[in-house]
Amino acid sequence: MKRSIEKVFRGAPEHWVGDGFHVSNYFPGATDFQKRMSPFFLMDYQKPELFEPTGRRRGVGTHPHRGFETVSIAFEGAVAHRDSAGNGGVIRPNEVQWMTAGKGILHNEYHEEGFAKAGGVMHFIQIWVNLPRKNKLAAPHYQALTDGIIAAAPLAGGKGLVRVIAGAYEGVQGPARTFTPVQMLDLRLKPEARVRLPTPKDYNTALLVLTGTVKTNGSAALSAGECVLFRNDGDEVVVESSADSIVMFLSGAPIDEPLVHYGPFVMNSVDEINEAIEDFNGGKFGALSD
Repeated sequence: MKRSIEKVFRGAPEHWVGDGFHVSNYFPGATDFQKRMSPFFLMDYQKPELFEPTGRRRGVGTHPHRGFETVSIAFEGAVAHRDSAGNGGVIRPNEVQWMTAGKGILHNEYHEEGFAKAGGVMHFIQIWVNLPRKNKLAAPHYQALTDGIIAAAPLAGGKGLVRVIAGAYEGVQGPARTFTPVQMLDLRLKPEARVRLPTPKDYNTALLVLTGTVKTNGSAALSAGECVLFRNDGDEVVVESSADSIVMFLSGAPIDEPLVHYGPFVMNSVDEINEAIEDFNGGKFGALSD
């Protein structure tokens, strides 16, 4: 049974994160999204935007996180990352960085030096995935999901493919290791593609149109920048494209626990937030220079 549509919406007006990412925030925004999109807590989307060449560092300086995971996906451009656990690398087109902040980490994100000097289009999305109480203080961890290890399921008739970042689709397993059941799919659709996406009825589910034009579960035509939140009343989503399109599909088992959010910390109580602040100020997240 197809899920019905609860809401079609666009993100908030664009704002700068540091000086390198000009993003629109889709959630949490309203309080109800903390429950309706769990385990996904935040989604910031940088639509394709041309950045002029520069010799300066452009991005977000060193900052902390605790209690969740950040998932950064590049479609165009290149982002360099370093963290206080000793990890580092560059996220290039079609690649994903899945970082578990867990008990606490410092990291920074800048336009990769060569990309910054040459200039070019940045197209990027970052999603925060909450961690359940028992894993909030897990050891920080880093997964570099390069293009070569993200498997894809081809669609019939050569109409595109489904890149499986997390979870599974048509027997193809995504490389991301997750703490709770999560399905994260990157749909690359040709005109007149049709893809059926099964998902358990109790999973919170949404999709974001990044480029092109699609319809889903009886919707009107959806264009780039529109997001669909589905009701938990069915077990499938069907996406049909009328142009070359990229769609991000998110579905996951909700975490039914209290949630308290303060800046870069996502915990279960105010006391835990205060402890995170104290630990950060006390240097327990490690050290990392810009």
